[in-house]
Amino acid sequence: MAAPGSRIGKKAKNDDFYKAILLLKNEQECYSFFRDVCTQTELRAMEQRFEVARLLTQGMVYNDILERTGASSATISRVARSLTDSDGGYDCVFGRMDDGKL
Repeated sequence: MAAPGSRIGKKAKNDDFYKAILLLKNEQECYSFFRDVCTQTELRAMEQRFEVARLLTQGMVYNDILERTGASSATISRVARSLTDSDGGYDCVFGRMDDGKL
């Protein structure tokens, strides 16, 4: 039984989850962890959103992204909105990718 007050509410985040991700040492560990945590559908959706964000930041237009990724126009629009209202996560990762750190 969970300790009182330890349940995660709908809007609360679990810091331990994010700290656990930081403990992963390589691509295989990351892949294995996310395969355990997510369904195949959830993984594909996250991978697709990541690719859409990458293509949007490279200046690709919606129709080309739709054709290349198979993402719906609604998904592309949501990702574009998340880039606009960003906490900087995409910028951080894409910057590191550009720097050759990934």
